[in-house]
Amino acid sequence: MASYKPGQIAEKTVETGVAKANNPWTVAVVLGFLAGAFIALGFLLDIRVIASAPKEWGSIATFIGAAVFPVGLVLVLIAGGELLTGNMMAVPLARWAGRIKTGVMLRNLAIITLSNFAGALFVAFFFGHVLGLTETGPYLDKVVDMAGHKLHESFLQSFISGIGCNWLVALAVWLAYSTDSIGGKIIGIWFPTMAFVAIGFQHVVANMFLIPAAIFAGHFSWADYVMNFIPVWLGNFVGGSLFVAGAYWLAYLKKPQANAHPVNESPTTSSVAHPIR
Repeated sequence: MASYKPGQIAEKTVETGVAKANNPWTVAVVLGFLAGAFIALGFLLDIRVIASAPKEWGSIATFIGAAVFPVGLVLVLIAGGELLTGNMMAVPLARWAGRIKTGVMLRNLAIITLSNFAGALFVAFFFGHVLGLTETGPYLDKVVDMAGHKLHESFLQSFISGIGCNWLVALAVWLAYSTDSIGGKIIGIWFPTMAFVAIGFQHVVANMFLIPAAIFAGHFSWADYVMNFIPVWLGNFVGGSLFVAGAYWLAYLKKPQANAHPVNESPTTSSVAHPIR
């Protein structure tokens, strides 16, 4: 079982970001669809577990839902998938390191955004709407309540919430890269992911499932969804690309610049060796 120090994780993440950015578009679409579906399935599990919990449980019910939600990210990182929020950290880090061009980064994020949406929408429509898993009894009430809370936040609130979300989710991905052990990866993924769900931060791919599920049930509109999607996408991008990728690039990967104007030293300090006493 191998484990890596932060600087080694940074180097490993750069290589991962380069590989993700250079995936053929067909591979990116398939893996993006799977990742969107996996996150949606994790959210569906969350809803099915806590929707009928007694109100007296309060935040304990929220914690239980947050505890099962990470199954989606576990599937993405271990079974295989291309998740937008993870790519918003790994691919920009490869760009920060000068290994890919900005256009390549933006192309990858665009493809993964669309393919994640397709996967999440598939689960929302076929499992949530057609099968009825989000449209009966307490499950519908929970979906509408959760979607309403996200939609009612202002642009700025959604943006800041998105930053907090992907600061934690990108760290979950970072921790998954820190070890070759499946058990270690699951533990590293679970804690930060559970934290963002329990806090209530907004995740753009999770919202790709939740809000359309409410729309399919006859609540809210696609215009409402778009006005949520934009700030949450931007916030998630800032959280992953700056608060994680940018911070660790500065800490571990940024090459120090040579001093263009060295201080002149006297011969007595620059060329004469003084004995250590």
